[in-house]
Formats: sequence, structure tokens, C-alpha cells
Amino acid sequence: MDKIIEDKSWIKKKYRKYVFVGGILLAALSIFLFTGHVRSINIDADKITTDSVFSGVFNDYIQVTGLAAPIATVYLDAIEGGRVEERLIDEGSMVKKGDIILKLSNKDLILNILNSEAQLAEKTNYLRETRIEMEQEKISIERDLISAKYNLLSKKRAYDQNTELYKDKLVSKDDLLKSEEDYLTTQKTYELMLSKQKQDSLFRNLQVIQLNSNLENMQTNLNLVKEQVNALEIKAPIDGQLGTLDAEIGQSISRGQRIGQINVLTSFKIEADVDEHYIDRIKQELSGFIEKENDTLRLRIRKVYPDVKEGRFKIDLVFCDSMPSKIRTGQTYYIRLELGEPVTALQIPRGGFFQSTGGQWIYVIDPSGKFAVKRAIKIGRQNPQYYEVVEGLHPGEKVITSSYDAMGDNERVVLSGK
Repeated sequence: MDKIIEDKSWIKKKYRKYVFVGGILLAALSIFLFTGHVRSINIDADKITTDSVFSGVFNDYIQVTGLAAPIATVYLDAIEGGRVEERLIDEGSMVKKGDIILKLSNKDLILNILNSEAQLAEKTNYLRETRIEMEQEKISIERDLISAKYNLLSKKRAYDQNTELYKDKLVSKDDLLKSEEDYLTTQKTYELMLSKQKQDSLFRNLQVIQLNSNLENMQTNLNLVKEQVNALEIKAPIDGQLGTLDAEIGQSISRGQRIGQINVLTSFKIEADVDEHYIDRIKQELSGFIEKENDTLRLRIRKVYPDVKEGRFKIDLVFCDSMPSKIRTGQTYYIRLELGEPVTALQIPRGGFFQSTGGQWIYVIDPSGKFAVKRAIKIGRQNPQYYEVVEGLHPGEKVITSSYDAMGDNERVVLSGK
């Protein structure tokens, strides 16, 4: 008879497969927890650029590109419109103040002058005739006044005589009263004529003043029209070089139209565009330098333009001491623009890593040289060569400064070939 043999193992057979699977999962979890779960990537060490962190003098400057331009530009605008009859000076020519550049013609202005002259002559004749009439009227009034005065004296004499005769009873009272009335009436008439003469004199003087004022205004208008005709000759307002001239013979020019410009070449300025990142740090009087073969030329910012276009704003710089000997309009110059005083700071060379990290972190190489680990940092100022490190790094440490495009977002970079 068969004997039943008991299974003495503490795990029953039907549960062994579950225990086996659980052991594998536990082992995998242990590896994940105790051997590290840092995301890594292998990179060939020969394909990256490494640099050392160092402490030294940090020069706070930026490199900008500028173009030479005349120190000043005077624009030529047509004061009066007209047709271009003659072009006397070509673009690029040197001009002196007062030189005639263009001659225009305008028939309407000529007609205005003729009309103004005719009106002035007519008004002058009218004033002359008015003065003659006033003089004749004045003489007539003075004649009447003399006659009235003589009549007054006669009436007074008759009244005085009758007064004396009446005392002697030689004339009647009625004759005395009549002579008195005649005298008083003549006296009132004389006084009215004196008043009239005074008023007429004031009126005539006022009328003459008004007529003279009208004549002066007409003469002024005539002079203005003649000046407008003179403005048909477009002249150089200053000494300089005729830069552009947009006018051809036969072309119609409107009043106020810009037709050219004159460049003042007694000195030059440099016009440069700066990234808007520096807009809060750029101000007037900052210094810039142009490195020549055997010389360094110093400039200063004269003007900062407020407008920002396509992420850049414009500045004007002028030379402080001397200018390049062969400077020409439109010539390109590379300027080192100083933003602050040199200071001692922790620095790393510029590199492509900044485009990926924005300067917020960097890969720091382990002292063994076999791998690099991501570390948070803070970048301060920068110049064309170096970044200023505010925190996160120490002198002597090595970092990866080349582009991080191939490294993704891994925490650690394993350097192959080390």
C-alpha cells in the first residue's frame, strides 16, 4: 500500500509562483531606490567644450556696430511750389551758404506781384486825391471861420455901440435887443464853427493815418510776394555737402515738399543700434572706444532715442578728441561701449549653454572628470567674452559651456572616453 508523503516546505506549491514574481519586483524596486534613478546621457567628451570658473577683473561693456554719419543734416524744403527750370548743383557736390541749387518758376506768383503793384498804385493815387480834397476842405473851413470871426467882431461892435447910445437915449431898446441877439447868435455860430474845425481836423488826421496804414500793409504784402518769388531760387542754407536732391527739370514741386538735404561735414557722429535688453543701462555721456591699428579713439553717447523697433533702439555717439583720418559717411565701426567700472568677479567664458538654460543652471564636471551634474546658478552681467557668476559656482570648478541641445533635460552627463 502506498504511503502519503507530506510536503514539509513552508510555502505551498500553488503560491510559489506569486512569491517568485514578488521577489523580482522587490529586487527591481531595491535597485531603483538604492542604486539611484538620476536621468543620465552619455556624451563623447571630445564633442563638448569645457571651461574653468575663475575670479578676475570683469569689464562691463558690450560690442555694438555703428555707421558714420554727418554731425548734422539740414533738410531742403520748398518754401514755394513751382516747376523745376534749372538744376545748378548735383548730388555729392560741396556747397557754400547762399549757393543757388535749383531754380523754380511759378506764373501765379508773378501775377500776384502785378496785381499787388496795381492795387498799391491805385491806393496811393486815392490817398493823394484824398489829401488834396482834405486840404481844400481845410482851407474852405478856415476861410469860413475867418469870415465868421469878422462877422462876430462886427456884431459885437454894433452891440457895444448900441449899448452906449441906449444910455443916452439915442437908440430904442428894441434896437439894443436886436443888436444883442445878433451878437449872441453870431458868437454861437462862431463857436460851432470852431468845434467843427477841430472835429474835422481830428477826423482828417485819423483818415490819413488809416490810409497810410493801408498803404504800409499793401507794401508789406507786396514785399512778401516778392520774397515768395525769391524763394523760387532754392539756396544752400549752410556750408556742406549736397547729400540728396530729388528734383528733375520739368518736375512740379509742391510747397513744403522735401527735395534734398545738406550734410555738415565739419565733424561726424556714429549711429548705432543696441539690443533693448540694455535700455535701462544706456544713458548719455557713457563712453565708447574704437580700436584702430595703433590708436584707440574715445567716443561718448550724445543722444539716446526713446523708440524701440524690432527689439532694438538707436543711439548717437560723438568723438571726444580725434576722429579717424579717412572717415566717410556710411563707414562701419565696431565700438566697445562701457556700461560700468571694472570690478573683480567670478566669471565663466560665454558659450552656447546660455541659449538652452537662460543662465539658470549649468553642468558642473565632477572632480573625477567622468561625469557632469546639473547645478542651479545665477548669472549677472555679461560682456562679449564672459558671464559674471553671482552664485552657484566656485573658482576652479569646471563646467560645460558648449550647446546643450543634444543633452536634453538629463540630470547627469556621462563623459565617454574619460
